Amino acid sequence: MDCGIDDAEFRRRGSFGQASSASSSLGRYSLSLSRPQLDNGIESETVSETGDIGDRALHNRRNSDSGSLRFSIDHASENGETIPFSELNLLQSLGFRSRDPAALNAVSVVTPLPEEIIFRPATPLHLSEDQKQEKEKVLPLSLEYISCLLHLAVFGILGTLTRYLLQKLFGPSIAHVTNELSILYLDLPSNMIGSFLMGWWGVVFKGDISKVSEFLAIGLTTGYLGSLTTFSGWNQKMLDLAVNGKWVHAFLGFFLGLFLVAYSIIFGIETANGFKWLLKRFYSSTNKEIPDLSSSCRVDSLKRHLAAMVILTLLLGVLWCVSGVLMKKEYDSDSSEAQLWLSCIVAPPGVWIRWFLARLNGRGLGRAGYLKWVPFGTLIANVSAALIVAALATVREAENNNTSNVVVGGIQFGFLGGLSTVSTFVAEFNAMRESNQPWRAYAYALATVLISFAIGIPMFCVPVWTRNFKF
Repeated sequence: MDCGIDDAEFRRRGSFGQASSASSSLGRYSLSLSRPQLDNGIESETVSETGDIGDRALHNRRNSDSGSLRFSIDHASENGETIPFSELNLLQSLGFRSRDPAALNAVSVVTPLPEEIIFRPATPLHLSEDQKQEKEKVLPLSLEYISCLLHLAVFGILGTLTRYLLQKLFGPSIAHVTNELSILYLDLPSNMIGSFLMGWWGVVFKGDISKVSEFLAIGLTTGYLGSLTTFSGWNQKMLDLAVNGKWVHAFLGFFLGLFLVAYSIIFGIETANGFKWLLKRFYSSTNKEIPDLSSSCRVDSLKRHLAAMVILTLLLGVLWCVSGVLMKKEYDSDSSEAQLWLSCIVAPPGVWIRWFLARLNGRGLGRAGYLKWVPFGTLIANVSAALIVAALATVREAENNNTSNVVVGGIQFGFLGGLSTVSTFVAEFNAMRESNQPWRAYAYALATVLISFAIGIPMFCVPVWTRNFKF
């Protein structure tokens, strides 16, 4: 096989391989090395899976545990560190073009990259066969599902509460930055903060968090940040502007909102990388090694997994019970706070559905996998949530009583707020923007916005106009 690399070229580039193999740590690799240069099929699937792949992650890991090797977004070194998929771009810079796994095995003989960068083995390479078998028995697949659902539920409720607090903090009651009928809509601060934190927890430090617990990484990104941010609330506020005749404000709200969340995740990635650099510089100047906190906190045994599940089950029960009691109390006193407590009760199912839908990301359409670059799971979650919110808003205006306000408001804010997400959406947008075909990012964003807004108009605006509802 001709990989496009002659002996002279290999010797010229070989110093990188020596530097790579001289150290077991792959932490020096950066997300900013280069744009993805993988061939179109691999890149399309990869950028589409940047945000989340849902429960498919559990099955993928199980399949790899059976002894097979898979081409992966994140690749582990011997000490368990994770590096981003963009490091595989170096394969093409070496002249490699083939997608054939056999060809990849062949090129690993001559490439200066360590083989563990190209492939991720099922378990860390230093484990014995007995240890590998013991690792596979840590948690059955059914308990892995339960653990994921518990993490998603608890962190989803916490994200919903945080979004409500940010609405109050930046809204008309305190800071007077956002309001109902402005391009600075109520959920803009939470969308920006969630996108910023996605740069930290979902991009730069996701591998470090996963070393402690993969379920914790899912809970923080898909659960907490997914519920902290909401696309359905954003779309509905723009529909509210449109129904009041402020069409220019509605379009500016979409444009400004996308601009701010896109730069929020970029700022998050850059500050996280800067923090990592400062940390390494500090410890190198003192001739000390960066402490590996994950070694003592890692959830890697059946006992620790079960302990975490018990704690989360108790916490979820407390959150649901407290929310139920407070909802009844606030409802009897005719307070709007009842919507918040109902939203905490119904938020977890929305997060669960979004997590399951994420299995469609990177799969494409049909058996041939057309349009693999489109994250259909995230797209379906965001659009469906936005349209249901618009339909429920019409019902709310038609009924206009305390019961409908509480029930509809709670479902909109909790269930549909958890079903839709901006943090995952903007992570996918950013990955597409940095790929070989950046136009896909804007096509994806435009499709999400146009479908939600265009269909939302006849579902919400037309009934409001014809019934002459007053806002």
